Amino acid sequence: MSRKKPVRTRGKLQFSKYFQEFENGEAVAVVREPAVQSSFPTRLQGRTGIVEGKKGKAVIVHIKDQNKEKEFLIEPIHLKKIKVSS
Repeated sequence: MSRKKPVRTRGKLQFSKYFQEFENGEAVAVVREPAVQSSFPTRLQGRTGIVEGKKGKAVIVHIKDQNKEKEFLIEPIHLKKIKVSS
């Protein structure tokens, strides 16, 4: 499913990724952080979506799953900003 992290970074968190901020309408990719223990759905790995807002520590992300639009609450450490070309 996902590649292993390099040996020196295994088990470590980047605080800049953990506390990153997202604006509404921003495009993000879902990239699982294996150092954080969470019940992360494997079907979301590699998907892209649009940020809709924030709920507590988590970010509300709109992702198209099959033919349906769904909202997922995902911690910011599992998200990566991407550029969308128009």
